[in-house]
Amino acid sequence: MMHFTVTSRGDDVSDALKKDITSSLEEHGLTEDADQPDIVISVGGDGTLLEAFHSYHGRLDDTCFVGIHTGHLGFYADWQPEEVEKLVIHIAKTPFQVVEYPLLEVVVRHYDSDDTDRYLALNECTVKTLEGSLVCDIDIKGEPFETFRGDGLCISTPSGSTAYNKALGGGILHPSLPSMQLTEMASINNRVYRTIGSPLILPQHHTCLLNPLNDVEMQITVDHMSMVDRSIKSIQCRVAEENVRFARFRPFPFWKRVKESFIGEGE
Repeated sequence: MMHFTVTSRGDDVSDALKKDITSSLEEHGLTEDADQPDIVISVGGDGTLLEAFHSYHGRLDDTCFVGIHTGHLGFYADWQPEEVEKLVIHIAKTPFQVVEYPLLEVVVRHYDSDDTDRYLALNECTVKTLEGSLVCDIDIKGEPFETFRGDGLCISTPSGSTAYNKALGGGILHPSLPSMQLTEMASINNRVYRTIGSPLILPQHHTCLLNPLNDVEMQITVDHMSMVDRSIKSIQCRVAEENVRFARFRPFPFWKRVKESFIGEGE
């Protein structure tokens, strides 16, 4: 018997839908289980699904996600409120296809501790400072690549390439490509300082190591979570071993989602 849970953005519309979905699925004989769900139904938007992902990042092999948007169409939340009845029947009655997307592993090391902090990002990790420019050495596959000076860096997953990465001029990557993208924020380039200037797309098994050089407070974000720390020794990024699993009950191709999000329906 399938176990499910429903998460909500917390507004009245999303909360009402959560209540309806929960009672409908229970009527179909499914069991609500917030601790060990087989499927997480997120009601709200992409941000709500990001939060749900981080709540269950410890059981990604066992949990699938599906999103209902009560605002704008999202990349992760692709069902509409008026389709909820249809979705409930799908979940209760039909086997679903599992679509897996790559994730980003972020490992943060500190000067004042031997412990490392490991995070998984569904969208991206950003690195900035709270004062002045970010100055850091960038190693790729263990080899020095460049010294970056500028506002910051964004390391994104393929599905996250449509978020902050796109706003920075990065490319949109299809999620079937297990890769990560490193994009600059306002790099300083002159006769003294030089960076590559272009977004870099790194494949699986290539690590990107950021070593901060100036003693300033660093702000690191992992999706919607933010942390500030002065004692950061290094930030290592690579494509994670884990994937996120989405429950697909109908085809909704990635490029169609890109078109509908950024270009519109057209004629």
